[in-house]
Amino acid sequence: MLKIHNVNIEDVQGTGKDGRVLKEDVQRFIAERDQAPSAQLTAPGVQEETAVKLTPIQSQMFKNMTNSLSIPQFLYADELNVNNVMAIRKRLANDPKDPKKISLLSFVIKAMSLALNDYPLLNAKIDTTDPAKPQLIMRAKHNIGVAMDTPQGLLVPNIKDVGNLSILDIAAEILRLNALAKERKLTPADLSGGTITASNIGNIGGTYVAPVVIPNEMAILGIGKARTVPIFDEAGQVTKGELVNFSW
Repeated sequence: MLKIHNVNIEDVQGTGKDGRVLKEDVQRFIAERDQAPSAQLTAPGVQEETAVKLTPIQSQMFKNMTNSLSIPQFLYADELNVNNVMAIRKRLANDPKDPKKISLLSFVIKAMSLALNDYPLLNAKIDTTDPAKPQLIMRAKHNIGVAMDTPQGLLVPNIKDVGNLSILDIAAEILRLNALAKERKLTPADLSGGTITASNIGNIGGTYVAPVVIPNEMAILGIGKARTVPIFDEAGQVTKGELVNFSW
C-alpha cells in the first residue's frame, strides 16, 4: 500500500501499539495529503511548488497588465536637469511660516498638465466599440494617475482636474491618496476616471523604467531617481547637476 501510493512510512504517525503504523494511519495520511493537491510532497533536491490564489487586487492587476499587451507600445526616454525645481523645493521646505512636503512628483504632475494643454491628444482615449471604425475620445480634464505600491499591491488612484490645481494642491492630494492607500481605504472614485499616468520609481532607487500604457489611456510617464552628477554649464564649466530620467 505504501509503495502504490508513494508514501514514506517515516512520514506517517502510527496509532498502533508502540507507535506501529496501521492501515488506517496510511489511509488517513493519503486523504490529508490529497486534500491539499497544491502542496506537493517532494524528494530531496526537488523544488516544492505551492499554488496560491491571487487576491482580488492582484487579479485586477493581472487583467489590466494583460490588456495592456494589446496596446502598441513606444518608449522614449531622456534625462532632464531639475536643479531649478530642486531649488524651489528647498526654499519651500525651509519656509517656517508654511512648511509643506512637496515632492518632485508634484512639479512633474503639474508640468504634465501644462503639456497636455498643448498636446491634448495625449489625454484622449481610443474607442474601439466598432473595430472597423475606431475613434478618438477627447477629454478636457486632466485626471493624472499616480502609481502606488500599497499593502494590497499596485494601485493607480488619480488626481482629478489637475489643470485647475496648484502645485501645493497637488502635493496635498498625493499625501491624501498615499495615506488612504496605506490604510486600504481608497474608494472606487479615487481609482476611476484616470486619463494619463505617472509612475515614480525614484523612491525605490531605480533610474530607468519602461512603463506600460494603461487601458483607456494614451501615455504613461516613468520617473527615475534624481542623481547628483557633474555636468557642463552654458559657459563650459563643470558644475553640479541633478538629473532625472524620464521615460514616456
